[in-house]
Amino acid sequence: MANASMEEFEALLNESFEMDTPEEGSVVKGKIIAIEAGQAIIDVGYKMEGRVDLKEFANPGEAPEIAVGDEVEVYLRAAENARGEAVISREMARREEAWDRLEKAYADDARVEGAIFGRVKGGFTVDLGGAVAFLPGSQVDVRPVRDAGPLMGLKQPFQILKMDRRRGNIVVSRRAILEESRAEQRAEVIGNLTEGQTVDGVVKNITEYGAFVDLGGVDGLLHVTDMAWRRVNHPNEILNIGETVKVQVIKINKDTHRISLGMKQLQEDPWDLVAAKYPLESVHTGRVTNITDYGAFVELEPGVEGLVHVSEMSWTKKNVHPGKIVSTSQEVEVMVLEIDGAKRRVSLGLKQTMRNPWEVFAETHPEGTEVEGEVKNITEFGLFIGLPGDIDGMVHLSDLSWDERGEDAIQNYRKGDVVKAVVSEVDIDKERISLSIKALGGDKFAEAVGGVKRGSVITVNVTAIEDGGIEVEYEGMKSFIRRSDLSRDRADQRPERFSVGDKVDVRVTNVDSKTRRLGLSIKAREIAEEKEAVEQYGSSDSGASLGDILGAALKGDK
Repeated sequence: MANASMEEFEALLNESFEMDTPEEGSVVKGKIIAIEAGQAIIDVGYKMEGRVDLKEFANPGEAPEIAVGDEVEVYLRAAENARGEAVISREMARREEAWDRLEKAYADDARVEGAIFGRVKGGFTVDLGGAVAFLPGSQVDVRPVRDAGPLMGLKQPFQILKMDRRRGNIVVSRRAILEESRAEQRAEVIGNLTEGQTVDGVVKNITEYGAFVDLGGVDGLLHVTDMAWRRVNHPNEILNIGETVKVQVIKINKDTHRISLGMKQLQEDPWDLVAAKYPLESVHTGRVTNITDYGAFVELEPGVEGLVHVSEMSWTKKNVHPGKIVSTSQEVEVMVLEIDGAKRRVSLGLKQTMRNPWEVFAETHPEGTEVEGEVKNITEFGLFIGLPGDIDGMVHLSDLSWDERGEDAIQNYRKGDVVKAVVSEVDIDKERISLSIKALGGDKFAEAVGGVKRGSVITVNVTAIEDGGIEVEYEGMKSFIRRSDLSRDRADQRPERFSVGDKVDVRVTNVDSKTRRLGLSIKAREIAEEKEAVEQYGSSDSGASLGDILGAALKGDK
């Protein structure tokens, strides 16, 4: 019986040992019995005591808040060390407790609270109430953070991106929280905005194409073309970062949450008055704002620009780049040619403000006027000569010389030669001026044969005797009478019966102004005279001989 009671007592004793003796590697409860030398002495039961540094009870950057008598949870690493004390850790207990809590938050996709306490390569360390997590640099804020100092030690929410308990890895994000709250804020701000509404905003950022304006948690884009009615080359001409501006909401895209803003919409549209202010063919002074290959843009007033097409820039400078006629910022006089209110376009003319130089030339140089100019160009069909008003006139091959072929006559001229010519025709519409060099001394042939026509009898001087006939001269114009035309009688068709200096009456058989030659014949004159005598003094059947008739005719002449 005694043996039985001893066994029962031993079993009860062992049971009590097992109950009171905590298992190594587990979290146990203990009581702080003393605080000394920066450590807390903790009774973990079964007469086991251990020491824990006070700093293990504090959050990073905070002082520990513990006192004797407080009950705390610690991690039992070993039941006894060399000094006979339990090896315990508050930090490891917190870590185990934290991991349980964090795994639940990760599963629920819930936010967790923590504080950034250190900087490591590529990011920061975060204390999540006992467990240390890694915060990558890209996950700190929505925009890159230059100075993370103000964020250190602050208790704030984080989102767990990844966690691996076995490896002890946790990756968190602060940016995800900010984006979520920003999205909520954006949705709220956008929900309160309507298209056409006027709001105040702060210029946050300026780019080449526009400016981003903060409307109180949400940014809107103010495009450069919506800043003013006039042409704006760069937004910094009118805006500064940090400036408060009044803008109109032009468009809200509900899907992308993009907001388009405008400033010019709050000002009067100058185009409403364009037609009244700029009637067709009226002349105005404007400023050249932009030059392109096809023309120049001229600002008539802020917000109203017109295009001077390259074809309307100069009467004389064709196929020239507009930049060689006008320069940016130059003040110019322009004429309004066309207005298209729907397309907001004004067509302007620069040359129309100056007189057409061909019109001016026609007025000041009527046909027959003598001009002088430099040979600008020589082509296969004639010479181009520079004239007053920066225009050219053309002398055609056929107008170079009376006596030479054009192809031969043009060889006498070189580029740069100064020549005289006569204006023969001005075509204002085709912008053409025809000149003649051969007409300079007048048309000698036309003057000489002015009253002469076919059938006329004229007196000529014999200038040369040749085998084939005789050369004669009339008013300075040379002609040749062939042997067969020297007489009606074959016996008298001899050139040698004439002498140089003789005066001879001849009949004109042809006037060729092209070859500038007179066709002359003594034979034709004799035949014509005979015919006339027969008609006047008798007929061939009257019995009178030809000698009688001619005799009577000669008497009549006397």
